[in-house]
Amino acid sequence: MSVGPSAVDPGWPNPDLAGRQWRRLSWVGWVGIGAISACALIAVIGPWLAPHDPAQTLSNESFGFPREAAFLGTDYLGRDLLSRLLHGGRLTLLLSLATASLAFALGVTSGFAAAIAGRWIDLLLSRVVDGLLAVPSIILALMVIGSLGTSVPVLIGAVAVIEGGRIFRVARALARDLSVMDFMEAARARGEGMLWLMLREMLPNAAGPLMTEFGLRFTYTLLFISALSFLGFGIQPPSADWGAMVKENIEGLLYGSPAALLPAALIAVATIGVNLMIDGFLDRRNVDRVPEMLP
Repeated sequence: MSVGPSAVDPGWPNPDLAGRQWRRLSWVGWVGIGAISACALIAVIGPWLAPHDPAQTLSNESFGFPREAAFLGTDYLGRDLLSRLLHGGRLTLLLSLATASLAFALGVTSGFAAAIAGRWIDLLLSRVVDGLLAVPSIILALMVIGSLGTSVPVLIGAVAVIEGGRIFRVARALARDLSVMDFMEAARARGEGMLWLMLREMLPNAAGPLMTEFGLRFTYTLLFISALSFLGFGIQPPSADWGAMVKENIEGLLYGSPAALLPAALIAVATIGVNLMIDGFLDRRNVDRVPEMLP
């Protein structure tokens, strides 16, 4: 039988305290939740609110404000900037979420397996991850995408493997600490298999730190994919993507156009929002740990 987090670490919040975290979350956390909610709203209903097709050329005027365009004007090809921002939000955010989820699954699974599968499996996986992390992330991603092509599956796979290596280290460290606990020894004595140990024993007890790591990894993935799009190795035209829009419209800064600044600002809002939300929950948890740790 799995043991809840409070049995492993008395300082971790129990379910009652977890419920109170929502009610007593600091203003920093609520600002983060608001920013993330706004970005999620753009991803869900943004394309339906767009006044024009994102690939439609409305005017021959670049970085202008013709009558056909919405109030944000046009981009470098005369396309409606607002429509491309709304469509690009869904693609950028959902692609980042899918990539971060895949990286999380790869990293946690391999990290837990390395901690409990035996010395040689641990040594093999650890050395593979060390070699992966020895190469700068952006260079490794450019090598993989340049060799296999700039398709969306290649982009997701390359970034997920790179980010999964970082999650591997966190998951392995947590799993090694948990593997010597009494409840793990009891599960082994009952003859439970590796899958049971990973999913029913380790995962519930490591959920807090891993969810924090997932939030951070989502922000890194969003910035990583946006950087690749800016370099021309991410989402390809004519698809709307916030990172690619910064690159496409950077010349608009010379003409006073917000076409490059707005997608960059939305990327910043999404990443800062996630970090503020995580900070808010961590601050609330640290406050709630004090009464639990008192004798």
